[in-house]
Amino acid sequence: MTSPTPISEPTSESATSPDSLTAALSSASPASPASSPSSAVSPVLAEVVRSGFVEGRHRGSLVVLAADGSVDWALGDVTAPVFPRSTNKPMQAAAVLRAGLDLSGERLALAAASHSGEAFHLELVRSMLAEHGLTADHLQTPADLPLDPEEAEAYLASGRVRDRLTMNCSGKHTAMLAACALNDWPLATYLDEGHPLQQLVADGVRTASGEDVAHVGTDGCGAPLLSLSLTGLARAFRHFVMAEPGSPERRVADAMRAHPEYVAGTRRPDTWLMQALPGTLSKMGAEAVQALALPDGRALAFKIDDGATRTLGPVLARTLRLMGLDAPVLSRLEDAPLLGGGTRVGEVRASF
Repeated sequence: MTSPTPISEPTSESATSPDSLTAALSSASPASPASSPSSAVSPVLAEVVRSGFVEGRHRGSLVVLAADGSVDWALGDVTAPVFPRSTNKPMQAAAVLRAGLDLSGERLALAAASHSGEAFHLELVRSMLAEHGLTADHLQTPADLPLDPEEAEAYLASGRVRDRLTMNCSGKHTAMLAACALNDWPLATYLDEGHPLQQLVADGVRTASGEDVAHVGTDGCGAPLLSLSLTGLARAFRHFVMAEPGSPERRVADAMRAHPEYVAGTRRPDTWLMQALPGTLSKMGAEAVQALALPDGRALAFKIDDGATRTLGPVLARTLRLMGLDAPVLSRLEDAPLLGGGTRVGEVRASF
């Protein structure tokens, strides 16, 4: 396969250089989108291969930053705003620290989590609520099942029903509520865009990414959702990894890297990566968004246009290999089998 050609920092609307990336994009996409992002079709980043036949393709955009924070290479439009979904969670967790909430260790990792709903996740959420004089009734997360399919199956088999506490963002919401209680800020409106806590989040997003927020939406958990470009998202993750020790951003990054099982779960790629590659900060988001920063300052972010999360592992592993990494965890990540009659007959694979 053709490797993407390194490019310099973009100086215009386009984050790619048409001359340098034409070959890479032509191999990644039949449409060869290498011109203006306003009219270009995103390149194919992953393809679905069943019984030797390519039955589907997933398009998207991807950016890789060099250690100094400049754009090393990119595919597609990496300057347009996207909703980062749960990759915003480290920035939300840093805001509760700036609000004065004293969290560390597993508790701070859980504040930045999309947890799987495993027993140790739910037990810690309950403990954190109690420690701050709160109950599950304060949570404004939607009632949901555990995010991990195995946990969800066991949960339902035990006779339990969807619950606010079980929703994967309950750790984040607990931390937000605790920060509000500490500052005597209204609890009932903690998810309002104009709430003091959410203003702290917005300030932190702008600082970490170096960008203004173009759009504000509502995330699946009900919290304000702040748009960033993929380049801004990658810079935000780099900012957290390179921040001064003891700063809110570095405290969040350190907690996530020290306790990755609380950020995701025992069967989740973010956990595997942070365990296998010391110093790496990794977080996925819904609708197939992924951001990651390495301890040397290199970082990446990508989004698959159609939101197919089955592409995350293969695309992430391929990107890390192109960045020069080689570790057994990458083989684990890129293994995305397709089944036919219960037997492996194909795979989802990166195509760049």
